[in-house]
Amino acid sequence: MNTEGRVQMAARAGFPPGDAREDWAILRALSEVLGHKLPYDSLPQLRAALFKAHPHLQRVDAIAAGDPADIRKLAALPGAPDKGPFRSSVDDFYLTNAIARASATMAECSGLAKGARAMTAAE
Repeated sequence: MNTEGRVQMAARAGFPPGDAREDWAILRALSEVLGHKLPYDSLPQLRAALFKAHPHLQRVDAIAAGDPADIRKLAALPGAPDKGPFRSSVDDFYLTNAIARASATMAECSGLAKGARAMTAAE
């Protein structure tokens, strides 16, 4: 499904190299090893099972009409957006992951962005 809510059909771009398998085939093989064999052996069988469980997936490139009541239901859920202004969820862009936090260069960038004076190499 794309960001507009349209179901899109995907096609394989290439075959997996060597003994590699497609994701659905890996999950199917794993299910058999675990003793709960999934009921499909091919991609068309998998898609048929998906369409049976979720019929809306058959409507490729179509958008289902929305219901305004659904928006009101979402607004009442815990964690729903508040009515305040938008703000970034990232406090410090330069320190967003462990590698960046361990980097002296990124620490310097973070300090400069916050208005701190730059440290010299001697420091």
